[in-house]
Amino acid sequence: MSVLVITENRAGQWNRMSWEALAAGQQLGAKLGLPVSAAVVGADVGLLAAELTQKKLARVYTVTHDLLAQYTADGYVAALQQLVDKVRPEYVLFPHTYQVRDFAPALATRFKQALISDVTAIHDGPIFVRQLMQGKLNADYKHAGNGIRFVSVQAGTFRSDAVQNAEAGACEIETFSPQLEASQLRSKPGKLFRESAQTVDLSAAQIIVSVGRGIKEKENLGIIEELAAALGAEIAASRPICDNGWLPMERQVGSSGQTVSPKLYLAVGISGAIQHLVGMKGAKTIVAINKDEHAPIFEVADYGIVGDLFEVVPALTRAIKEAKSS
Repeated sequence: MSVLVITENRAGQWNRMSWEALAAGQQLGAKLGLPVSAAVVGADVGLLAAELTQKKLARVYTVTHDLLAQYTADGYVAALQQLVDKVRPEYVLFPHTYQVRDFAPALATRFKQALISDVTAIHDGPIFVRQLMQGKLNADYKHAGNGIRFVSVQAGTFRSDAVQNAEAGACEIETFSPQLEASQLRSKPGKLFRESAQTVDLSAAQIIVSVGRGIKEKENLGIIEELAAALGAEIAASRPICDNGWLPMERQVGSSGQTVSPKLYLAVGISGAIQHLVGMKGAKTIVAINKDEHAPIFEVADYGIVGDLFEVVPALTRAIKEAKSS
């Protein structure tokens, strides 16, 4: 018995959520005392597989075939069904990406199982936590009966640095060549979706100052800019700020924006809607400034300041400048 993590890549580049899925898989494996393996799917994934061998896994599987060079749901379902039949893991974990949403439910159905999707936490049992009603409720799910269990994990929930910065491991690569025929692929790959070019990659920022609707007016953004400059930080925002055009959309953090994991994340005037939280919960340290002591952001913050941001932020900026000059 084992935990098998299905990673995702495109054109030889990792989807960064693969690391979060690996972190979830290792957490689950530790709870159950099970070894954790990972699979990489594609036509030429040797370099990606070699990178995974350094991540403290029991085994890395390369699922390779010419028909897997480009993603199709039929190809992935057929190939991974054969891999899962061979490995017979107790749990199969995926990152909850658009691609996984396309094929994973069909794969789970092949084994007469349901996919528990978009999981935000794993408790002893194991109990898998999902959010309902736009994050207003948490629901606990547990598999009933026997069979292989299929789970996908929400972006920004499991900290990828737990995998990337862990002590190096060493494991074997096993090549798995599924039996595929072109006639099995009912759909043909189309032109790849390309996101608009971004001038700011917030995922690489070490310090982020993020602003929400508590700033009230665009003209008030100056105090946020001064704080960011004092810290050497990037500026980000919640969706209302970007929807109003006060900051460009590329600076939005959240489920419809960028997912970030900086060393320090300052949330200024952000209430903490679930759509925003999923984009920043991977931060190592979260500091929240909000005048509402019951704001949801304080539930995930490491440090909270209850107060008027128009008083707190300038005072904080002055204190940072004084500390740097002394």
